[in-house]
Amino acid sequence: MKRALVTGGSGGIGAAICRQLAADGLHVFVHANSRLRQAQQVAAEISAGGGAAQAVAFDVTDCARTGAALEELLAGGPIQVVVNNAGIHDDAVMPAMKPAQWSRVIDVSLNGFFNVTQPLLLPMMATRWGRVISISSVAALTGNRGQANYAAAKAGLHGATKSLAIELAGRGVTVNAVAPGIIATELTGGVFPKEKIEQLVPMKRAGTPEEVAGLVAFLASDAAGYISGQIISVNGAMI
Repeated sequence: MKRALVTGGSGGIGAAICRQLAADGLHVFVHANSRLRQAQQVAAEISAGGGAAQAVAFDVTDCARTGAALEELLAGGPIQVVVNNAGIHDDAVMPAMKPAQWSRVIDVSLNGFFNVTQPLLLPMMATRWGRVISISSVAALTGNRGQANYAAAKAGLHGATKSLAIELAGRGVTVNAVAPGIIATELTGGVFPKEKIEQLVPMKRAGTPEEVAGLVAFLASDAAGYISGQIISVNGAMI
């Protein structure tokens, strides 16, 4: 059984990805930082439905502790699918943005990508099969007022994705990013009312976490073995 790690697995999109990967037969590590209880609930739901899942907790911005946590997981075998979903918002227009707002958002999305992915690569490469999938955002493609930090962090993932894809192309490991638009989760409900969504999205609705998870699951499958170095949008034709 292949093993997968989904960072930020306790949130709406992350939980949907965990459920889908488990339904596809993977053993899923549901990651959280401060939301361990929610991650445990997701893992329990998967297990109750006949899947294999386990909750894990560490701060992706802490390189040493992340490395130690991953070392424990790797003792049980390689992790062949990693989904870098952890990310945060801390919005402000740049003239009013505090250095801490910039640094924290970059730290979680971009440095977290390195801290989690890098230790997993050699064991993954040794199996000659692997999938590295990062969750980006439409903001990285278009920019968004008040989100220079978030857009920069996610756009950085695009460059890292394309470079790593080239490095691992001969090792059976694909590297891609998924860029969602407006997705219906607890966090977006108050930010994007129905009228705003209809203005922004040609399909006139928000996407669902399951629609993002479906694409991630495809990229994690054998069927996507020739797709690498790509940034694939899920945004209802926003761009």
